[in-house]
Amino acid sequence: MTLPLMPKATAVWLIEKTALSFEQIADFVGMHPLEIQAIADGEVAVGIVGLDPIASGQLTREEIARCEADPTARLRLAESAVVLPKPKGKGARYTPVSKRNDRPDAIAWLLRNCPMLSDQQISRLLGTTKETIAKVRDKTHWNSANIKPRDPVILGLCSQTDLNREIQAAIERAEREGRPVAQAPADTGTSAA
Repeated sequence: MTLPLMPKATAVWLIEKTALSFEQIADFVGMHPLEIQAIADGEVAVGIVGLDPIASGQLTREEIARCEADPTARLRLAESAVVLPKPKGKGARYTPVSKRNDRPDAIAWLLRNCPMLSDQQISRLLGTTKETIAKVRDKTHWNSANIKPRDPVILGLCSQTDLNREIQAAIERAEREGRPVAQAPADTGTSAA
C-alpha cells in the first residue's frame, strides 16, 4: 500500500482537523491505532506540526467527508496529477584503469566468437566506442600486435547474463529479418585462451 508523505505529520493534522476514527487514520498513514491514540493524547509527536494532506494533494475533502460519514470506509490516496519522470538508463559505465587495456582483447573475442552481435551491442556490453570496435576488426588498433582474444566475462567487463541477453537478441533479430544466424566457431567456451 502506498503511504502519504510525512505520515506522522499527516496523522497529527487528521486527528486535529477531522472526525475520522483512529483506525481509519492508522490505516491511511500506516501506523498502529494505539500510536494514533497516543498522538491524540499528546504523549507522542508533541512537537510535530500537522501536514495538510489536502493542500499537498494527497487527499480530497470529498474523500475525508465520505470516510467521516462511514466509519468502516478506508481513506484512499488521491491520484497525483503530476507525471513523474521515468528513471534514466544506467548511462556510461566506469571501467577501472587496470581493465581498460583488456577491452580490445574482449572486443576481439566477441568479434571472433559472437559474429552475430552488432557493433552497437558490443559497445553497450563493454562500454566502448564503435570506432574502437572497427579498429580492432580491421587490425588498425594502435596495440593490434598485442591483442589476444579473451572472454569479456572472465575479464570482468560484462556479466554472462548480459552477454547471453545480447546474443539472444541478435539471434532473434536475425530470424525476424530472415537472415541466417552467424554461428560462432566450435570452441565458443568461456575459456580465456
